[in-house]
Amino acid sequence: MLVIVAYDIPDDKRRLQLSNFLEGYGRRVQESVFECFMNLDQMRQLHKQTLLKVEPDEDNIRFYWLPTDGVEKVLTIGSPLPMTPPDAYII
Repeated sequence: MLVIVAYDIPDDKRRLQLSNFLEGYGRRVQESVFECFMNLDQMRQLHKQTLLKVEPDEDNIRFYWLPTDGVEKVLTIGSPLPMTPPDAYII
């Protein structure tokens, strides 16, 4: 499934730390928005890990779960459509 992670973090250091962390999980599609393909358990784990990196009283992070049929209905302007990761990598 596609998980959209969007955030608004006023502190530069925490914002950079979170964006660097999220780059290991998905593709940045806007300055503060990532698309990550993962299952529900992985999303919950990402949520827990993210909670350790932010200040809940100051920061706003949202995790949106899009079911498979929702991904097929995404429309974009100025960027490519979400692409699922390949089933296998050849090294």
